[in-house]
Formats: sequence, structure tokens, C-alpha cells
Amino acid sequence: MIPIFIASNRSHSGKTFLALGLGLKLIEQGYRVGYIKPFGKIPAKIGRHIFDADAVFIKDALSLSDSLNVVSPFVFSYEEQNLLFEGKIGDVKNRIMEAVESQKNKDIVIIGGAADLFEGASLNIDAFELIKEMDAYIMMVELWRGDSTMDTIIGAYKLFGERFIGSVINKVPQNAAAHAREKIRPFLEKNGVTIFGVFPKDSFLESIAIRQLVEILNGRVLCCEDRLDDFVENFSIGAMDVDSALSYFSRIPNKAVITGAHRSDIQLAAMETSTKCIILTGGLYTNDVVIGRAQSKGIPIISVAEDTFTAIDRIEATMGKARIREKGKIARAKELIETEFDMKGFLKIIGNRF
Repeated sequence: MIPIFIASNRSHSGKTFLALGLGLKLIEQGYRVGYIKPFGKIPAKIGRHIFDADAVFIKDALSLSDSLNVVSPFVFSYEEQNLLFEGKIGDVKNRIMEAVESQKNKDIVIIGGAADLFEGASLNIDAFELIKEMDAYIMMVELWRGDSTMDTIIGAYKLFGERFIGSVINKVPQNAAAHAREKIRPFLEKNGVTIFGVFPKDSFLESIAIRQLVEILNGRVLCCEDRLDDFVENFSIGAMDVDSALSYFSRIPNKAVITGAHRSDIQLAAMETSTKCIILTGGLYTNDVVIGRAQSKGIPIISVAEDTFTAIDRIEATMGKARIREKGKIARAKELIETEFDMKGFLKIIGNRF
């Protein structure tokens, strides 16, 4: 068994996406694969027990037979936090290591790291401690931040030494892709750092299902419930005059428009452009003309109690955590691994460690 610890230096860098796509491809190539999320932070209640939502999603997506107690041995819930403060939390690291030990029949076990390298230090389960205890190898996922991306990757390479097998650079905008591939990647490789892939920023993986928006906002669907599985890639606030709105909306594809219920002019203008849904704030409804137009175009209208800016804050607070956990994105994650990830190089490196 070879544990591969997928880590990053900041949250929402793409660890779950990489674990999912990599796991799918390894299984396809005949490897026995396991997955463990040691430090869960997104509680999901399954029966009477709490597990990490990412771990539950990965288990299902990879069709793993392991129990949820193995793929998600610990979730840092509000109750666990109180136990930590009271000195009653017990040996969390031992719980995690028991899960790892149960995976000895696997060829490769993918370990999903926490938000950054230090999260979990108060419990003695930060990345440094777990990599040492698991005798694992680390692969970094670094979010593109311009040239400073190099510093984080080289810093991790220096910190972890021979346990550092390589990195991927994720969410690179189109206008920076050539620079990342032709300048940054060769520079890192000249300095001894293996780069397994430079992944473009993907609008579909960054999107969110309308159904999930309804749940986040506790909204009421006024029409077109059959279109709730469509995906929203962008958000626009409808607070301008209608002439400006039409020009503005036409430049933004696959969007949700957030506006007050009284702005029927904005709602009608939005529906003449690439709009996936309309979110009405303030808890009020719109008129029958707008509902009729939305029904004819298949555009859901959602009424929410919050004001516009509260609704936006709630969406932004949730989206980074929730975007990948949608079944429609599984194929895209696998496709990106196929096209952008150096699987041959990865298998060559870890093959020397079997």
C-alpha cells in the first residue's frame, strides 16, 4: 500500500477534484484504490452518525466498498471542538491510523488533505504529522496566484524532501495558461520539482446546480422545477436601469440573476440573454407576465427571504465547499486527468516505491 497525501497551502485549491479524477483513472487501469479524508470539516449526517460530505461523495463516486468510518474517520464538528477545549477529545490520530491500517490490501490510498498544511495541528493531525505517521508521499495542489505560485511549490518541496513527489497547478485562467506552461513549469522542473499537470480554470467545475442554490438560500421555486439540475456558472446583480441591464447581461453566459421582486423589467431583460435562473430577494413574488415568460423559456424563478447582498454572501460562503460534490461533474474531473495530468510520470515515480 502506498499512501498519496494530496495537500495544498490554501482551501478550495482542488484537492477533492484531483482525488476524484485520479482515483477514477487508477481504478480504470486496474489498481486497487482507497480513499481517506482524515480531517473532515463538512458534516453530513448518515443515519445516526456524522461523516465528511467530501468523503461520502468520493466513496460513492469511486464505488468503494470500505465503510464510512474508514473513508471519514474524524469530522471536526462543533461537538468535537468543545471536547477539544475540555480536554476530552481522545486520540484522534489513532482513529485515523486505524483507518489507514485497514487499507493494507490496496495498491494506492489517496489521502485528502485539510484546507492547508497546518490545519489540525491542535489535534496533532496536521499534514506534517500525518505524512510522517502514514509513511506517505505528498502531492501538492497549488491554486494559480501568478508567479508567486512558484514560491509555495518550491517551499513545500524543500519542507518535505524525498516525500514530495510532485505538484499540479490548478485553476489557471486562459490568459495565463501559456505563461504557466512555457515559463513557470520549466523553471520549477529545472529546480527539481516534478509538475504533473497545469490545469485550466474550468467553468463547469466552478459552477453550481440550481437545485443546490435553492437549498443554500432556503428558496421557494416559483416555476420550472424540472430545470433545477441545470448549472449556473456566473452571477449578476440586477440593480441598474433596464437599458444598461440588457447590454450587461448579454456579456455574461450561463448566469443566475439576483434582483428584487419588484424589478420585473430587469427580470424580463435577463431572460432575453443566457440566464439559467432568476433569484428574487426580499421574500416577495413577481407578476404573472414574468412567470409566463420564464415558463416558456424554461428558466426557474426562485424567491428567497434574504435581501440581495445577504443572499450573495450566503452563496459565496458555500460555493467553494460544494461545487465538486455534484454527480454531473464526475466525468469532467476524469476527463481533465486524462488530458492534463501526467499519469505515466506519476505511475513511474510511485512504481519505484512498491
